[in-house]
Amino acid sequence: MPQVLERADSRWSWVVLLASLVTQALTMGFPACIGVFFTDLQRDFKASNSETSWFPSILGAMVHGGGPLCSILVERFGCRVTMMLGGVLASLGMVASSFSSTLSEFFLTAGVITGLGMCFSFQSGITVLGLYFVRRRPLANALASIGISVGVTLWPLLARYLLEALGWRGAFLVFGGVFLHCCVCGAILRPVATSVGPDIKEVSPPPSKTPTRSCLATCISTIRYHLAFDVLRHNMGYCIYVVGVTWMVLGFSLPHIFLVPYAMHYGVEEYWAAMLMSVIGFCNIFLRPVAGLMVGRQSVAAYRKYLFSVAILLNGLTNLICTVSADFRVLLGYCLVYSLSMCGIGILLFQVLMDTVPMDRFPSALGLFTILCGIASLISPPLAGLLLDTTNNFNYVFYMSSAFLISAALFMGSGFYASEKKQGGQAKVEDILSETTPMQGLTLESKDSAKKQLCSENMYVTSV
Repeated sequence: MPQVLERADSRWSWVVLLASLVTQALTMGFPACIGVFFTDLQRDFKASNSETSWFPSILGAMVHGGGPLCSILVERFGCRVTMMLGGVLASLGMVASSFSSTLSEFFLTAGVITGLGMCFSFQSGITVLGLYFVRRRPLANALASIGISVGVTLWPLLARYLLEALGWRGAFLVFGGVFLHCCVCGAILRPVATSVGPDIKEVSPPPSKTPTRSCLATCISTIRYHLAFDVLRHNMGYCIYVVGVTWMVLGFSLPHIFLVPYAMHYGVEEYWAAMLMSVIGFCNIFLRPVAGLMVGRQSVAAYRKYLFSVAILLNGLTNLICTVSADFRVLLGYCLVYSLSMCGIGILLFQVLMDTVPMDRFPSALGLFTILCGIASLISPPLAGLLLDTTNNFNYVFYMSSAFLISAALFMGSGFYASEKKQGGQAKVEDILSETTPMQGLTLESKDSAKKQLCSENMYVTSV
């Protein structure tokens, strides 16, 4: 039976959008509920704050760091198989973690295996959006990112209920069944066809290298291709984006992990503390479609990267509200303001990357970007946990988060501006050269006279 290929911007694209939305809710929304289990994990494994913080750091590192491997799987087997494989791995990791007897086993199952599965499902869902949508790609990215908001809203509430009813082991066992829904979402994805002239061809990976090359050279070339070293070398905007977002990740995830323990430490009830993260996600459900329509306009396309920098800057400044007071009303106001900046970061994070690199190199560019973010995610929570153990003051965690976010925003904004000015200057020089070079079809005499004129002009400018 011949394989059915779908065109970009077809009706089925909206079904794929729904599948990507659900996948993002299941995978990227899950870290929002880790804070709910933080105290119980710390008590059962008799661990410190810094030791327990390795769980979200390993999970985040695998979600981001598995990007190159996900890129290889997507190009070899397609987004459908990769997403379904991710759902199976995430489910197995959660089920196995519920039987863990030591903290090392828990890190391996709930951190490494589950994180790798979440990476496969999430990144293949992001990649397939870029293939299915062309004209409405910014709107599609914004609508799909609503899934993260839905996940941030529902995961803490579900985790709080399951923790009270079944304990953290029973909750993780249920989570294993929940992650199997990524397989259902993956089954919806059909291969995408792109039209080239009158023919229709399926999107395929680049041609293989020549067989005469050595095995080592082939491996090095493959690694360089899937880590997008060519894009990193020739695309200044991509370099600025990768460095800035990697630095941003060092501080961005800290409020998601430490907000609930912070509220509980200062007397807020567990239910209301978990509700704080749900408020952030609930607000984003309504904010992201509106913001997606705004950034999707053609007149705003040239300013998306600057809006992204502004959103990061506001996110860093917002975190300083938590240092004022731990009263529930103050923290509730913080969550309302925080949701605005988080909305901007969420809808522009991958859209700016799609604007920066060609779509055929997006999976590899995403792989390099995510592996660097994975390293940042691995370092940040334990560092914050160590800072908390040393000072016993949550304020320093939020100061640390703000410092990373504000500096990243300033670097990206100034870097994008300098890059544009440099490209604009080069374009003007090329235009001047194209206007002053002799035209084809001129006689030898006219060419000689033109050269003499150019030479005399150059001498005049030099003398001035």
